[in-house]
Amino acid sequence: MLPIIEGLLVLQDRDRRMIRLRAELETVGPQRTLLRGKSSGAQAALDDAKRRLGAAESERKALELEASSLRQRIQKLQGEQQATRSNDQYKAFQHQIESNEADIRRIEDREIELMERVEALSKEVHAAGAVATAQRKETDQQVADVDAREANLKAELASVIEQRAQHAASLDPAAVGRYERILKTRGDNVVVGVNRQTCGGCHVKLPMQVFLHAKAQNDLVNCSNCGRLLYYTRDMEA
Repeated sequence: MLPIIEGLLVLQDRDRRMIRLRAELETVGPQRTLLRGKSSGAQAALDDAKRRLGAAESERKALELEASSLRQRIQKLQGEQQATRSNDQYKAFQHQIESNEADIRRIEDREIELMERVEALSKEVHAAGAVATAQRKETDQQVADVDAREANLKAELASVIEQRAQHAASLDPAAVGRYERILKTRGDNVVVGVNRQTCGGCHVKLPMQVFLHAKAQNDLVNCSNCGRLLYYTRDMEA
């Protein structure tokens, strides 16, 4: 095998590692967002339970105030009722008292419902809080792991970029130029083997002259179909 082909294969290996590392780095951001989304979802469930609990408690307190106001009103009506000498006014006061007492009973029924709801929501808030705490702890650890993985990938990528640059500088600039032009259009499969007179990249059968030229390994040879650089070794079937 031509030394330049061996050198370009090493360069290709560096490029493949760089592409893989960059692809992995591109997944880090979405993965981190997904993890944080899980924690946000648990926190949102907790916040919603707290909101509903707060609303129930606020309604219950408002009903307590309303019932207290009605009781005070009843006391005032009873005092006015006792002071009146008119039978019609007495009956009117009695009707107002009974109406307010009925309102109080409705309020008390609703208060019982709300007390039961507050108790259930308190349990829900407690459970949601435990889930949110556990999820936040798990998410923090997972995000830390992702951050560490990202740092390692960046360090590895920087090392491969440096190795690639050093290796490319040791090769023939013209050959590297040919390689990089193909790299832009064909991806990381630039230097390919020949098997059964077929290009290892596009898998199209090579013209005999191109095949023999590649087999001779006297110079860089391009596939007549896809333009990739070809190499041939004795273990490849003709």
